[in-house]
Amino acid sequence: MTCHACGAQLSSTARFCHKCGATVATVGATGWRVGLPWGLAGAALGALVAVVLMRGTGRKESDAIAGPIGIRAPDISQLSPEERATRLFNRVMILAEAGKQDSVQFFLPMALGAYAQLPSLDADARYHLGHLQLLGGDVQGALAQADTIQRAEPTHLFIYVLRARAYEQQRNAAQARRAYADYLRNEAAELARNRPEYAADAHGSELKAFHAAAERQTGSGRTS
Repeated sequence: MTCHACGAQLSSTARFCHKCGATVATVGATGWRVGLPWGLAGAALGALVAVVLMRGTGRKESDAIAGPIGIRAPDISQLSPEERATRLFNRVMILAEAGKQDSVQFFLPMALGAYAQLPSLDADARYHLGHLQLLGGDVQGALAQADTIQRAEPTHLFIYVLRARAYEQQRNAAQARRAYADYLRNEAAELARNRPEYAADAHGSELKAFHAAAERQTGSGRTS
């Protein structure tokens, strides 16, 4: 059996192509429609990889994204499941910040599906997943991610960020303010742990912005 999207050889029991990520056609489903979402997800991931590579060589981002359409699906077989999930998360968040809601709704199910396929989720992955759930309107799902992080790491800062965002989306000002206050109370001790996800090249700038928002919401001054 061969992949309808890229022509790779597949096992008889394969559900997804190991090379491009396209869904394998099953009984009752025919043609290119079966593999379209994963094929486009692969194209998006391939574009992002190309952007990173082209930045290193001085090429413009638009040049990296542009290319012939419908030739071959990009090879994403070298990306780990974690890398695929992270790339899709970043893409969705960039689109959300740009206000491109149609594109967000297109890529959001792919990103959620990528996290669902991970064998395990650490605090960073649950934080990402919680933000994706909020974009999809799943406030309870995001709160559940915060609760799960708390069971493993009782004072992790991501708990309070997710809760504040979720309660704000629910228009629950009292609970949101409590989450902001909990963040400020635990911030110094947590940052002293030097967790990798708190680093400047991870979520450091985001946490600084949240600190400022927490001070505004609680009416407190900087304590650190």
